[in-house]
Amino acid sequence: MTTTPELIERPAAVAPEPTAAAPQAAAPEASARREPARSLVVTPAVDIVEDAQGVTLRADLPGVEKAGLDLRVQDARLTIDARAELPETPGLRVQHAEWHAPRYLRSFSLSPYLDTSRIDASLRDGVLTLRIARREEALPRKIEIGTGAA
Repeated sequence: MTTTPELIERPAAVAPEPTAAAPQAAAPEASARREPARSLVVTPAVDIVEDAQGVTLRADLPGVEKAGLDLRVQDARLTIDARAELPETPGLRVQHAEWHAPRYLRSFSLSPYLDTSRIDASLRDGVLTLRIARREEALPRKIEIGTGAA
């Protein structure tokens, strides 16, 4: 007997990030010093565990706050889209930065045995935890055996 996975990873469609174009009238030396706007898209590390009642997914999203997290389910596809925020110190101006706040993006196809109306999500210390329950008809159940009286 073979089993099918409840969650199957699918490539997420990534829309290009908007970049700020340098003004046309800028002096050549000024535009040479400017760095283009960069956005780093990262595939977050994910652990998935399954039990009789459903599936639990944990994704590492360091630097992400609740406001920067977008979870969507559409057409049996779960998408995690999150943006990390860099802490800013008032009164300081960044002269050089090699680390940019990433955008985390990952997508999964969900089994029809999972109930997408029963998803619980929590975010704590940069770890997103999703609990997706199985549909009632997919839960294990005991079948009673009759006496066979005719």
